[in-house]
Amino acid sequence: MNKSDIADVLNEIATLLEIKGENPFKIRAYQNGARKLETLEEDLGELVAADKLKEVAGFGDALVQKITELYQTGSLEFFEKLKDSVEPGLVSMLEIPGLGAKKIKAMHKELGISSIEELKAACESGAVAGLKGFGKKTAEKILAGIENREAYGKRHLWWDAFAVAKPILEGLQALPEVVEASHAGSLRRKRETVGDLDFIVGSKEPKPIMDWFVAQEGVKEVTAHGETKSSVRFESGLQADLRVVPPEQFFFALHHFTGSKDHNVAMRQRALARGMSLSEWGLKPVDDEDFSNSKVIASEAELFKCLDLEYIVPELREGAGEIEASESGKLPELLKPESIRGVFHNHTTASDGRCSLEEMTEAAQAKGWDYWGTADHSKASFQANGLDDARVLEQIAQVVALNESGRFSTHVFCGIECDILGDGSLDLEESTLMELDYVVSSVHISMTQPENEMTRRLIKAIEHPATTMLGHLTGRILLKREGYKLDVAKVVDAAIANGVILEINANPRRLDMDWRFWRRAAEKGLMTSINPDAHRAEHFDFVEAGVNVARKGWLGEANVFNALSLAEVKQAFAKRRPNLSRLQA
Repeated sequence: MNKSDIADVLNEIATLLEIKGENPFKIRAYQNGARKLETLEEDLGELVAADKLKEVAGFGDALVQKITELYQTGSLEFFEKLKDSVEPGLVSMLEIPGLGAKKIKAMHKELGISSIEELKAACESGAVAGLKGFGKKTAEKILAGIENREAYGKRHLWWDAFAVAKPILEGLQALPEVVEASHAGSLRRKRETVGDLDFIVGSKEPKPIMDWFVAQEGVKEVTAHGETKSSVRFESGLQADLRVVPPEQFFFALHHFTGSKDHNVAMRQRALARGMSLSEWGLKPVDDEDFSNSKVIASEAELFKCLDLEYIVPELREGAGEIEASESGKLPELLKPESIRGVFHNHTTASDGRCSLEEMTEAAQAKGWDYWGTADHSKASFQANGLDDARVLEQIAQVVALNESGRFSTHVFCGIECDILGDGSLDLEESTLMELDYVVSSVHISMTQPENEMTRRLIKAIEHPATTMLGHLTGRILLKREGYKLDVAKVVDAAIANGVILEINANPRRLDMDWRFWRRAAEKGLMTSINPDAHRAEHFDFVEAGVNVARKGWLGEANVFNALSLAEVKQAFAKRRPNLSRLQA
């Protein structure tokens, strides 16, 4: 295990101890230990090997023993026993949005609640509302959280689903009986969440393919095993369906099962208008009952050509005007992943990130990026070790020194993720913010404000002279928390009027602003920056999910700020910071 993984275990131990009602000092020791480990600058392996971990301030003997055991073996007997000692139902309650360990412990102690089912009943009966420190509103929020958990449990993040789908597709493509293979459905259209996985295979020998599919490693349950269709379910609850069709039907089936429903209906209507019938089996004259007379195609592009259309990529097949745009030759040239030259919303160990400034720079350089930028939290995010004005100035000096050292070819910009306070003001002094190359202004607190109040709050932050970008517009957490209420159109107009960039937060749990708003916003002139909100180096990979959002929002390279060159980015930042000499270079 690396130090980030070990820190995660320590935080989970703290949570389990809190549920059990253990001594608060003991709980805090694990939380502080995790934080100390995350910001540890020395090499953990070297400290363990030299038996010097105990010399690190804040690491007591018990913590040193556990960190060492985790580092050397990848497991911890204490942790396993602790998990076994906590009723599984109590741990499951942590999945309910807004419900933490303290409340779970209190309800377990006072009401004997040990499962989500019992919790739901206690909320409905009024028992939870009657507890000291809870009340009717708390019970209502818990019930809403349970409802969301049940609804969201049926879907999965695109990022997680793709990680499951990729090796399956690679395995199918490697089978000798397979002529063509692809995933389909909402995964292929790159929706933010998916219900299940769909795979389409073209082959004349389906049986060995079906046998391979149901025997994959990680399959928990085989729910169907037929001659041409099989279904399996994985431990995560994700279901995967496989259909095998004759090779000549493959691209028709792939188009049909990719969807969306609205897109398919429009395509069938277009075919009918030309005297043709389109389905997963082929494209044939309406009055011909035999699909053996179907058009012969060697790609999806040929299918679209048969209907006098330019090829429409899967991301745009949402029934949102893509067919009309294709017919008139007005499909956009969509953003490509390789167009991204750097990213701006990223955290280091200065706040709640897991990698140092140097480690993040090294990772950005390995990506081939021309630049990247820091955006650690500001002081209002105290739980994330946010930076006050003095620490911001210190970090600026560190970034400048790193750039001047010549150690890396990738340039580092100095930024901050500055909290937007409840009244719309920013969390740091304006003079401090103007010393930074850029500012990402974001909401992290007071998320239950009425729509008009939240809208005014965001517009006030946008109008602040230091704001360069607005972070994660709605604050949503996919499959867990709805975004706060706001008038998106008014915020977009304010951003355009003030030359503020509205980020696509590429964290797979956020993907915010939603792709459904982007086409119109971009047409009005709004620019985006695709930012991973990285808290460790590997989170730079999240950019792929952000590019998906941009493509689904009909965005091209011209709409994306971080597709600009280093010189162009400096020039853009310098317009807002004309007194910063380092931006003039």
